[in-house]
Amino acid sequence: MKEAQYIWKDGKLIPWKEATTHILSHTLHYGNAAFEGTRAYATKKGLAIFRLSDHVKRLLNSAKIVAIKSPYDQKELEKAHIELLKANVYNGNVYIRPIIFLGYGVMGVSHVQAPVNVAIAAWEWGAYLGEEGILNGIKVKTSSFARNSVKSTMGKAKIAANYLNSQMAKHEALECGCEEALLLDESGFVAEGSGECFFIVRDGVLITPSYDNSLESITQATVIELAKDLGIEVVQRRITRDEVYIAEEAFFTGTAAEITPVKELDFRMIGAGKAGPVTQRLQKEFFNLVMGENPKYSHYLTYIG
Repeated sequence: MKEAQYIWKDGKLIPWKEATTHILSHTLHYGNAAFEGTRAYATKKGLAIFRLSDHVKRLLNSAKIVAIKSPYDQKELEKAHIELLKANVYNGNVYIRPIIFLGYGVMGVSHVQAPVNVAIAAWEWGAYLGEEGILNGIKVKTSSFARNSVKSTMGKAKIAANYLNSQMAKHEALECGCEEALLLDESGFVAEGSGECFFIVRDGVLITPSYDNSLESITQATVIELAKDLGIEVVQRRITRDEVYIAEEAFFTGTAAEITPVKELDFRMIGAGKAGPVTQRLQKEFFNLVMGENPKYSHYLTYIG
């Protein structure tokens, strides 16, 4: 991680190293915090945040789901993102992490009396799964951990506690010599990666799981829009693990992962073992979009003056 100059916290810009919190902060002990992952791209017209309003909306929705009352509304948080990026100096693409968390003041499981803090950090960050992964694909392992059940947690909220499941799945995959994990739901169908949505291509059709057990992904929705522009048929339905083995192509999508091909699952080569033609077309269109080269989607970019 490359440190920036400032972090926005509770309405103020403060030096990066001073953005600290108390050891008895409620979220640290009980895991209740809503957060987001957002990117800003270094376009020809300057730094531009991709789908800022959608990410802030999902952040506030997540907070609502877990009964945290944000002290800032949609417009205030959007303005804070812009203020932060203007205050810092960046030489490339930027990853942005806003978080609404419970601070120091009370202990015990109940959170309603805990103070609510809001912070936004942003730093230069390249491809989450590596530039090599973007170009040539990654090796993936089906996790022994099932995706969080809708019976026990709330998957439509992007909250800190949900990511222990992801963390353990990712750790297992890395220890097995793979770059990422694929998690199944409690019924044995494909859910998502540790922090990404998942697509396969079969007979030219782009297939992705429904939102039953996963976050409603902003990047996934963008990829579906682009696929339809290209005349690619898109279907949302259940996918089995063995169906992935015999797919022509597979890839992950997400704010961090962008579009990363999967070349292998469980030591079985997917397709030709590299980014396939559909994946490559979607990668090209996606990066054109976020770099401001597709006027149809210019409304998805918020330029930093």
